[in-house]
Amino acid sequence: MSKICEICGKKSMVGSNVSHAHNVTKRRFNPNLQHIRVLQKNGQVKKMTVCTNCIKSGSVIKAA
Repeated sequence: MSKICEICGKKSMVGSNVSHAHNVTKRRFNPNLQHIRVLQKNGQVKKMTVCTNCIKSGSVIKAA
């Protein structure tokens, strides 16, 4: 499964590791994704991959 938030579309970004000697290598910044059970508007429960920012902001309602 790809590392993309199903609510906001947040995905991995690319950057660089920079050592003290300024050796530069590629690295990835992955979002903090959680697999949670989400209560949808029609009352159904669905498993989704959602970033923690969406959970904290209230964009998703966790199912009990």
